[in-house]
Amino acid sequence: MKTDIIFYSLFEEFPNIFFELIGETNIDVNSYEFKAVELKETALRLDGVMLRVPKDPKQPIYFIEVQFQKNPKVYSNLFAKVFLYLEQNDSTQNWRCVVIYRRRSLEPTETEPYQALLSSRQVLRLYLDEIDSTTEPSLGIALIQLIVETEQRAANRAQQLVERIKQESTDEREREKLLYSMETILLYKFANLSREEVRAMLGVEDFKQTRLGRELLEEGREEGREEGLLEGEQIGRLKAKMEAVPAMLERGFTVEEVAEILQLGVEQVQQATQS
Repeated sequence: MKTDIIFYSLFEEFPNIFFELIGETNIDVNSYEFKAVELKETALRLDGVMLRVPKDPKQPIYFIEVQFQKNPKVYSNLFAKVFLYLEQNDSTQNWRCVVIYRRRSLEPTETEPYQALLSSRQVLRLYLDEIDSTTEPSLGIALIQLIVETEQRAANRAQQLVERIKQESTDEREREKLLYSMETILLYKFANLSREEVRAMLGVEDFKQTRLGRELLEEGREEGREEGLLEGEQIGRLKAKMEAVPAMLERGFTVEEVAEILQLGVEQVQQATQS
């Protein structure tokens, strides 16, 4: 699993974590949504953009780049996509760039062509290994720190985080999303473990049995009922599950996870994405 996907999934589900990370705590996070933007007639894709909803040219949108590997062309690639996006959409739009590095040593050393931008308030560079650890972070920042934690310390840190989530997150749906995000982070760190083994290690409930898992399944069933299914109860249940697949994949679940939650075969899930 690519690390940047974890970040983008977190920012899509919890935009407040992104704004906490960059120190913008006074922003109304409900006025932003995270998008992956395809640039027209090019092979370039913006992996992450935090867009204003509704659109407001005076308020900045945020282009997000996550770098966990050395890439000498990171800035040329990023700024090319930024200015092409502005050209194709709105050249008057206020903007910011946030580049998230695992550690400072991964940043390119040859930055002279981009120094004016890098020195401006338009660009913010963050180094995750330099986040202040002297005080207890918020739940969102603690999740970010778990991504860069060593394997030796990750399991213990995750168990502590489980207790914090249970105590501090009062909304059941949000709590389940946080726990699921943490499981996904640990699956990235411990590639030899299954999701079931990660849940056992953390002592958390099987996702299929959580309120969120049941709601996702029920949403699919309800969609099927609203369409007036006449094929019989068994066929109706299957169709409802199949119709729930695209929405779950859009929320960041893998094909295998959707199959597990909906009790479908992997081939059935793949077939639902092609229909």
